[in-house]
Amino acid sequence: MGVNKIYSLLGLAVRSRNAVSGEFAVEKAVKSGNAQLVILSGDASDNTVKKFGNMCSYYGVPMFRYGTKEELGHAMGKEVRASLAVTEEGFAKSIRKCLEESEVSE
Repeated sequence: MGVNKIYSLLGLAVRSRNAVSGEFAVEKAVKSGNAQLVILSGDASDNTVKKFGNMCSYYGVPMFRYGTKEELGHAMGKEVRASLAVTEEGFAKSIRKCLEESEVSE
């Protein structure tokens, strides 16, 4: 259950239109109740982390820190991305499981 699995699941979620990225789209997904999971890059700014941390805890959306902006962007077929939201429950569960396992193994 490696790092690559998380990125490939994210790529699949994006291609099947079950993930959004970028601060505005992620914020909209969280506030509208569509976000099942939010991922912020490990190198996201303190401001971004605080903003999404507060928002996710208020709306009850699980949030994880993972990878770098470049890695997240690459997995989504974009340039750099500091934030993304998975909007489909199945993908969110699979990705969350992988994220929790990767935290344990680190």
